[in-house]
Amino acid sequence: MSLIRLRSFVEVYRLRSLSAAARSLNLTQSNVSQHIAGLEVALGRKLFERGARGVIPTITAEELAADLADHLDLSEQALAKARARSTELVGAIRIIGHADFMAEVLTLHLPKLVDAGIRIRLQPAHRDMLQQMLIEGHFDLGISAYPITDTRLRTELIREEPVVAVAAPAVAERIKANPSLSEGIRSEALLSYSLDLPLIDVWLAGNGLEDVQASPSVTSPDLRVLRNLLLGGMGWSILPKYLCQDAIAEGRLHVIPPPRRATTNTYWLVWLPTILRHPRVAHARQILLRGLQEQSSQEKAI
Repeated sequence: MSLIRLRSFVEVYRLRSLSAAARSLNLTQSNVSQHIAGLEVALGRKLFERGARGVIPTITAEELAADLADHLDLSEQALAKARARSTELVGAIRIIGHADFMAEVLTLHLPKLVDAGIRIRLQPAHRDMLQQMLIEGHFDLGISAYPITDTRLRTELIREEPVVAVAAPAVAERIKANPSLSEGIRSEALLSYSLDLPLIDVWLAGNGLEDVQASPSVTSPDLRVLRNLLLGGMGWSILPKYLCQDAIAEGRLHVIPPPRRATTNTYWLVWLPTILRHPRVAHARQILLRGLQEQSSQEKAI
């Protein structure tokens, strides 16, 4: 059975679209349709039904994808690694993710990619846009601070980061001076990543402070904005340690001690499996995974 037919099937299954699969594979939609039709004839079963916004997999397609997709991805990854060892790694790689993480952590690992002849294009984005952009093929790799729910994407843990409650020294002292921590933090402005309060809710729940119901005074998807506001004496927030450890060491920010336990946030490298057939993407993924995971291990050991 033709490998290109199988790849066309997996791509249509993941993207739920003949046209999107054709773009991803650099084929015409007619070619992809023929591949699917040929596979259906060989199997004697229907694989997809037409939907209002693309195609809908049948049970046969679901079973075939479960048996086939990961094995096909692994085979293509092995081929990409082999090509990467013998092919000049030129071209651009597009990375999408959280702006502050890319600025504070990812940049330490980009020189190795540039030394390999790879140009880099970075784009800040929140989780939902990140997933959509990767699935549609607009970006090659993503970095997410939240679990990825779309099963068409693959992830690998790159960092488990401590998060801390912080404020400027005067604000932190006012909070600590209150009869209870709940009252103290309620009396100050809250700065948050978004209205959903993802980091803050976890910290509050982990420390028995679920009674604190606060609406953020400021939200920003770039946590460096919140850090700068905190340094200027506004409010309190929960930040990943990599973003505020220097300011804490210098006494410009104070930690609000957690009454029960410290909390952490995880970061993931994210990609669409088929993108790894490109040697430069497969090479870049390996460099970033190795570098980011080693950095995280070294920092934990300190």
